[in-house]
Amino acid sequence: MARWVSALFRKNRSGKNDSRGNKGNESVTDGQGRTPEDRRPFFSLVRQQFHDCHDLVHRSYPHLGVDLLYFGHLVGPEELDRDLVRPLETVDPGELDQLLARSQFMRVETFTEAVESILDGQAVLFLRDGKDGVWLAQVSNPPGRSVEETEVEGSITGPHDGFSESAQLNVALIRRRLKSARLKAIRLRVGELSHTDVYVIYIEDIANPAFVEELISRIRDVSIEVLHEAHELVQLIEDHPNSVFPQFYTTERPDITVNKLSQGRIAVVVDGSPTVVTAPASLMEYFNAADDYYMRWISATGLRILRFIAFIITVSFTAFYVSITTFHYELIPRTLLVNLAESRARVPFPPLYEALFMEFTIEMLREAGARLPSKIGQTIGIVGGIVIGQAAVQAGFTSNILIITVASSAIASFVIPSYMMSTSLRLLRFGLILLAGIWGNLGLMLGFGFIIADLSHLTVLKSSYMTPLAPFNLRDWKQLVIRGPYWSLRERTSQSRTRNRIFSKMKR
Repeated sequence: MARWVSALFRKNRSGKNDSRGNKGNESVTDGQGRTPEDRRPFFSLVRQQFHDCHDLVHRSYPHLGVDLLYFGHLVGPEELDRDLVRPLETVDPGELDQLLARSQFMRVETFTEAVESILDGQAVLFLRDGKDGVWLAQVSNPPGRSVEETEVEGSITGPHDGFSESAQLNVALIRRRLKSARLKAIRLRVGELSHTDVYVIYIEDIANPAFVEELISRIRDVSIEVLHEAHELVQLIEDHPNSVFPQFYTTERPDITVNKLSQGRIAVVVDGSPTVVTAPASLMEYFNAADDYYMRWISATGLRILRFIAFIITVSFTAFYVSITTFHYELIPRTLLVNLAESRARVPFPPLYEALFMEFTIEMLREAGARLPSKIGQTIGIVGGIVIGQAAVQAGFTSNILIITVASSAIASFVIPSYMMSTSLRLLRFGLILLAGIWGNLGLMLGFGFIIADLSHLTVLKSSYMTPLAPFNLRDWKQLVIRGPYWSLRERTSQSRTRNRIFSKMKR
């Protein structure tokens, strides 16, 4: 580092211009051939670091001996004009120290801190003519999306605000709901080039310190040049990266995040991502929706049971159709068997090929509807499904009963609140269809056995993914499997391993 700094000093003293394209007064030499920047090596080092950055703005105030550097598209125009430009244009040289004593100015001690401050959207002031000091002005206001309702996790009865791509705004939305000094937010930097801000948020005395330390350690160990999004970070820190199941719970809703934090979970906010990650997570959490906590507990419990039934349908319904129509006709009722035989009389393909063809068609329609604009996507999904389904039956490619089966499986997958879990279940469905087409019900049992074995060995921050089923904990069922009445939710779930187990202190 010392040799690099010395080399930059020698390069700057050689008289070469290191600020091409930047605004500011041209440098002039004194009687000894030295430029003003030679007498300000710290300023020269920073400008050398940003050479060829034509969007860097340099303002010079000779009457004050001040140079100002910032990126124009990262600062707020109003904040810059109010807190910097107008005061520097009107202040007298003797009043400069009083101006820098204001709260929006902070002292910069190192070269790295000055560079990072400019990259973060701050404006940095360099004092010259023998004055010592580098100061940053907090005028950052990068462009971003305001608080809007999330499209992925819609709510009927609950709040309608969602996270945005600004990490600071997302942290503010969390602190707005948790007004406590025990809410801690630790900032980390990930990415050698992007220097993405990552906030680890938890509630002191509720979150398990071992989980917090483990999560922070994993994030610090991430070695990547550019971190784009929270889901990318999840794949770098999860326990079992080759598993099909999501292991960290992701959400775009502040109310869900606050609920997880109050239960002893840890939240991770990534700058540039509207998704917040919470951990540790269990399988049962992916079947809980935000509306469950805003409606009557009996209705919420009924909806959760419906989601578990939808889980079974979306995974096994089409595979079970392939199994019984290929190997186990004796399981079909006699009245239904006649209709099934008539429906399949014109189909030239085995049930396995027939089911795979329709499942692939449904998945292509789903992807087409997701990638196209919303208005066109809805039309493609509805019209395409009806037209292709009817045409496939008339052409003899498939049977009417299979159309009903595949449509039921697709609809059941939409009942799952978590998109990441729904995607995983769609992949599992293809594997079970293949096993059912090869070995019938035996293949189905083998497939379910592999799924259960994979779920049983999954861990999240070294805690069981199958809580409260394995290890079995009946108390946690009131929050994860069903939604018990609020007066009965007195303790936090066991997966958080918190020392403060008491959640509600109601006397009823």
